[in-house]
Amino acid sequence: MAESASCPRFLLGKPRFEQSTFLGRLRHFIDIIDPSTLFVTESRLKECLKLLDDFKRGNLPAGVTDQQLWDAQKVKQAIIHPDTGEKIFMPFRMSGYVPFGTPIVVGLLLPNQTLASTVFWQWLNQSHNACVNYANRNATKPTPTSKFIQGYVGAVTSAVSIAVGLNVLIQKSSKFNPATRLFIQRFIPFPAVASANICNVALMRHNELSEGIDVLDSNGNVVGSSRIAAKHALIETALTRVALPLPIFVLPPIIMAFLEKLPLMQARRRLMLPVHSLVCLLVFGLSLPLAISLFPQMSEIEASHLEPEIAMATDCKVLTYNKGL
Repeated sequence: MAESASCPRFLLGKPRFEQSTFLGRLRHFIDIIDPSTLFVTESRLKECLKLLDDFKRGNLPAGVTDQQLWDAQKVKQAIIHPDTGEKIFMPFRMSGYVPFGTPIVVGLLLPNQTLASTVFWQWLNQSHNACVNYANRNATKPTPTSKFIQGYVGAVTSAVSIAVGLNVLIQKSSKFNPATRLFIQRFIPFPAVASANICNVALMRHNELSEGIDVLDSNGNVVGSSRIAAKHALIETALTRVALPLPIFVLPPIIMAFLEKLPLMQARRRLMLPVHSLVCLLVFGLSLPLAISLFPQMSEIEASHLEPEIAMATDCKVLTYNKGL
């Protein structure tokens, strides 16, 4: 299997694209979140897993190309959790984040929200986020169900409290006219969601800080469990969760404020919701790969920066860990 510019030589368990650059990580995560993998059949998944297992055992059938192996690994990475080896439930895969999350984003950004609708959409959003965070966590150590419930309740409480609080403050403010107040209210979901996302990640994965996560040497062998690496993983994931909603909850209100003034939209008010949904879908679809590409999923850390017992247990200067998504 010869290496080419368009298709590099296959490396089992390694990303196809260079992870030291943002562009390389972007191309990698575009593969990971490809919605087409949601339609992969069970027989196709088994075929991909068998192909990768044959490669690992050195029993690869004749005629199999590097492209076929990369495609098989793409399917596996999109569906199978890297730590547990189990299938991730479809709505909670990263490839399902945009298709299943867009209706929630549309609901969060609907104008003229009532108290009940604000609470409902914030609850639904954080319920979805909690499940996505849990499904894509670093699972090298078991997480008690109580931690999941604690993170879920904390995230929902913070999101609803911030959103409702900001809404009440703006509605009571006499400084804004009705049009300005409505425009500002459209941006309330961002601080509510961003704050809740940090809370969600911190509480859902707090167990990693006390138990540590596995760090691996250059051969993929576990060197030990590091709480320092766990702290780095949570910080990187939290930053991603703040960067992700920024364009999603800021750009659509600005775009819609412009589109709503167009004669076509004024004449056909029924187009408002479909257009709003399309704008949210496009912005969400572009924002997700950009946000999760800020850091590689398999992050690196110098052994000297970890606990002394881990640094002394290996000759490798740089170790890797799964930060989760």
